[in-house]
Amino acid sequence: MIDCAEYKIRLTGVRFRARHGVSDSERDLLQDFLADVEITLPVEALPTSDHLREVFDYDRFASLIVEVGTSQAFRLLEVLGARVIERVLEATPATRVAVSITKLRPPTTTSVDAVSVELVGRR
Repeated sequence: MIDCAEYKIRLTGVRFRARHGVSDSERDLLQDFLADVEITLPVEALPTSDHLREVFDYDRFASLIVEVGTSQAFRLLEVLGARVIERVLEATPATRVAVSITKLRPPTTTSVDAVSVELVGRR
């Protein structure tokens, strides 16, 4: 096997519907959210064979993100992003987690397609 210096898993466009927002009206209706998450894992976590049981399954990773995003309502995207980071660090051997949470069609006084926040957490 090659000598790797870094090991990352990136999920882009993890979609879920939830009731996040500052106002009561935002929390009354389900809204669309996207999460892009990149985790950096220790190189020692690389699989030594071609078997799924040896790797952190990205389907499990995506389910974990959706679970955090739908388990409770948050007023702020920043708090939701921080919870995603906390949960990934708890559930994986990740040393670094970068998350971008995007709210599609946010309620604003001018036309805005989406708003995102990005956070990075480390062990």
